[in-house]
Amino acid sequence: MYQYDHYDQAMVDTRVEEFRDQTRRRIEGTLAEENFRPLRLQNGLYLQLHAYMLRVAVPYGTLSSRQMRMLGDIADKYDRGYGHFTTRQNIQYNWIKLEDAPDILADLASVEMHAIQTSGNCIRNISSDQYAGAAADEIVDPRPYAELLRQWSSFHPEFLHLPRKFKIAVIASDTDRAAMKLHDIGIQLVRNDKGEIGAAFYVGGGMGRTPMIAPLINPFVPIDQLITYSEACLRVYNRYGRRDNKYKARIKILVHELGKDEYTRQVEAEFAHLLSQGLEPPLAELERIKAHFVDPPFEEGLPDDLDLGDPDFALWVKSNTVAHRRPGYVVANVSLKPVGGIPGDASADQIRLMADLARDYSFDELRVTHAQNIVFPHVRKADLYTLWQKLDAADLATANLDSIGDIIACPGLDYCSLANARSIPVAQKISERFAARDRLETLGELKLKISGCINACGHHHAGHIGILGVDRKGVENYQLLLGGCEGADTSLGQITGPGFSEDGIVDAVEKATDVYLAQRQDGERFLDTYRRVGMAPFKEALYG
Repeated sequence: MYQYDHYDQAMVDTRVEEFRDQTRRRIEGTLAEENFRPLRLQNGLYLQLHAYMLRVAVPYGTLSSRQMRMLGDIADKYDRGYGHFTTRQNIQYNWIKLEDAPDILADLASVEMHAIQTSGNCIRNISSDQYAGAAADEIVDPRPYAELLRQWSSFHPEFLHLPRKFKIAVIASDTDRAAMKLHDIGIQLVRNDKGEIGAAFYVGGGMGRTPMIAPLINPFVPIDQLITYSEACLRVYNRYGRRDNKYKARIKILVHELGKDEYTRQVEAEFAHLLSQGLEPPLAELERIKAHFVDPPFEEGLPDDLDLGDPDFALWVKSNTVAHRRPGYVVANVSLKPVGGIPGDASADQIRLMADLARDYSFDELRVTHAQNIVFPHVRKADLYTLWQKLDAADLATANLDSIGDIIACPGLDYCSLANARSIPVAQKISERFAARDRLETLGELKLKISGCINACGHHHAGHIGILGVDRKGVENYQLLLGGCEGADTSLGQITGPGFSEDGIVDAVEKATDVYLAQRQDGERFLDTYRRVGMAPFKEALYG
């Protein structure tokens, strides 16, 4: 993984001291909140319902055990003993005291981490495939390219005050595990007929108030022009993006209103201009970054089978592991969704345990997923049973990956000042309703996502089943959506009809799964059945 050089470290250390001074002046009262707010936001510090919340950047979801351990220590020292892993592959702490924030940033800087640009109208944390470097189906490891984009976008003077926040994802597989087409810019690394690496650019996706799927605007940008093309896309947005109306300020609105063809024409014109200026970093810089992402010292000739005599272990292997590109290894997923738990939360002790397990069993590396789980990317099959036993002892071995129990949920009205309704209690009740092992196995792959407001931090538009919490005359109400998908065949969920109460939405989810079981054919997933039969039988069961 990438290691800071002295420029990186100096940049982060300087930002810590700047923010320490800004925080001191805010506490003393010489810096007003209206002036402090944009400063704290670009350091990841939000003011929520009950306390400050700090969001920490985890670039493309990759962590070392040393960094993971620090995240656990911060949870103990400055929060209430836990951290919340997010759909941006980050971690956030919900109970931060303002006077502690500079010390937290200093602790993060000591392990090559920061909270820079995790908020504000700037380019946010670059996300990627959580299986990068381990997946059998990728053409290259996408993380060096994500790191190049991170370095280009950090403190970019032209893009620190965009019309709205801006999110970029990079993948290198036809299997989209990063919701790439639901980003402002989605980049898929591809090969052309000559075998050359390039980038397909999808621009103008997003969820929130006006969900849209990004159209493909260029199927192949040469890899030595990746940064220049990204800059062209952003320059056109920065030039014309709405600044008079925050609800229409995202790039998806610009692409929609200009039309894909006109937006693309302007990007290509800007691209040609930028190429003439010679702004692209030399390929030697990409090669320097790639040197940080070489393979770990994989062993040859390892046994490629598993002893599945323990039925609980066998179930977890079936549910929570995926094939690795190297014989004798496997990718192991840790679900942070125990039955009745808060999706994405992990205690300080659990975080430190996962750090130790990564050090001992996964070449010192972990990943955060956009589904709010943790990945050990490189585990020897010979070590997998021992790893599982240690996870199981810490309540980290729930076998529910990509099932209805693997719920994505935002913090909702329990924490967030923007929320209209609570997400966490709904997630807990659904998790408990479907807890029986045979129910999860019978339903199979079924992705359920919950948001507590229209901003869609819980990705409800992209759930096979989505739930949106709204305010109905002061009462929490929950809309049910069906048919969303964040993969290569991206689709947006459709609202079934009138909303439900908190208990009613749990019953509605069960009714929707009953329709699926009655209608499915030949081992179809929920999404397949919904796409085949349409909304009508579901509405009939829900509303009569």
